[in-house]
Amino acid sequence: MAREVVVIIDFGSQYGQLIARRVREHKVYSQIFQPSVKIEELAKLGVKGIILSGGPASVYSKHAPMCDPRIFELGVPVLGICYGMQIGCQILGAEVKPAKSREYGRTDLRVSDTRDLFKGISEHTTVWMSHSDQVNTLTDDFESLATTATCPYAAVRHSGGKFFGVQFHPEVTHTPRGTEILKNFLYDICRCSGDWQMSDFVEETVANVRKQVGKGTVICGLSGGVDSAVTAALLHRAIGDQLVCIFVNHGLLRKNEQQGVESMFRGHFHIDLRVVDWSKQFLSKLAGVTDPQKKRKIIGAEFIEAFKSVACRIKDARFLAQGTLYPDVIESGSKDGNLAASIKLHHNVGGLPEQLGFELVEPLRELFKDEVRLVGEYLGLPEDMVWRHPFPGPGLAVRVIGDITEAKLAVLREADDILIEEIKAAGLYRKISQALAVLLPIGTVGVMGDERTYDNVIALRCVETTDFMTADFSQVPHEVLGRIASRIINEVRGVNRVVYDVSSKPPATIEWE
Repeated sequence: MAREVVVIIDFGSQYGQLIARRVREHKVYSQIFQPSVKIEELAKLGVKGIILSGGPASVYSKHAPMCDPRIFELGVPVLGICYGMQIGCQILGAEVKPAKSREYGRTDLRVSDTRDLFKGISEHTTVWMSHSDQVNTLTDDFESLATTATCPYAAVRHSGGKFFGVQFHPEVTHTPRGTEILKNFLYDICRCSGDWQMSDFVEETVANVRKQVGKGTVICGLSGGVDSAVTAALLHRAIGDQLVCIFVNHGLLRKNEQQGVESMFRGHFHIDLRVVDWSKQFLSKLAGVTDPQKKRKIIGAEFIEAFKSVACRIKDARFLAQGTLYPDVIESGSKDGNLAASIKLHHNVGGLPEQLGFELVEPLRELFKDEVRLVGEYLGLPEDMVWRHPFPGPGLAVRVIGDITEAKLAVLREADDILIEEIKAAGLYRKISQALAVLLPIGTVGVMGDERTYDNVIALRCVETTDFMTADFSQVPHEVLGRIASRIINEVRGVNRVVYDVSSKPPATIEWE
């Protein structure tokens, strides 16, 4: 049976991935495309519906991104969100102008039509607005479904019910009933059946890997994290002994990381694991570097050299497997005109396959982080492996703010180990989505014993999120934070102050660099 697909056309929205994730939460497979996609390509997918995302541009500007206006010829429902609403309305003859009053933040929405899109939604509901333009006039083919105090067309329906537009963002948690609105679009308007299941994904992926690889040998880079663990498990299920794993110790690991990886993959998976210690080379190249993007590039380049030193000696190796996820692909920016900003460079979406002359295998490329965990559970991986907090590819290099030295890494390792140990002891590890310690490039005055000190500051960061595209800081009990801070200051030589990060994403990112 062909997979149902709802397409998101991304106009550069910071929430483009989030829309795709929200669709998948309703068990409907979603896929993101650039505005340049043609309806011929979409038609081949058997699209059930299309969502036009928001974006930072103005539809009337000279270089405004525009989708193929023939999308309405596909005969499937289209939902426009914010900029997407304005694009859809403009294509269908409405007029868009700058709003007299820009709306940003939580806004009261007055719903005048509670059919289809707003089925089950009360006449007054809270939504999240973020716009400076809005639809100014509609043609007779449109109906207004909702308004705000300053936006007369906050939601619209085009005649025939094939286009709906909302000026607000239903995909964000700040719109409490937003997920119901999206569900109405998917099930009542697009008539989706909800066939996106992890079991189907696993079997489909196993078959695809076997077809791609044949009898070749696949090399998989392991980090010890969830993504690489699930990648290895999927590949092992598909090709068994044709898989060889490589673990590179770049000297930027957490405490006892290498020992844990060796025990996990050799002991649990019984996989052929090769370990290479390249820590001296990494730290030498990173000496004196403070720019976070330069750190990532250096680590990416050196990782290739370390990996090649082992991979080139593996007989009949033709394929390289990586735990690349959907957000990695999108956030790294594509070469085909992706409008989304390059938030950070991911060294697992780089030039390693070209350097080695290998073909790339990315079995998780379609998935978001929480979906990877579901696959891990389906494959029967241990709970502590499946639910392990994310750890960045560049490791502690992006958690030591400023230049990197072995002494700073040693301080941060101990502080990080205490943080994780204490939140586990408090029963908070599964509630917190990611916890990390950051070594700041400042010293502060303190008093330890009878002496004045001038030592390092550790920042603690704990967040809660379902998709890692938006996140709120965790409300860790004060007594737990106090215990963590006390232990770090007392047990980690060179630290006299601990602070807690209470910023959300956006505007902040989860990692500090």
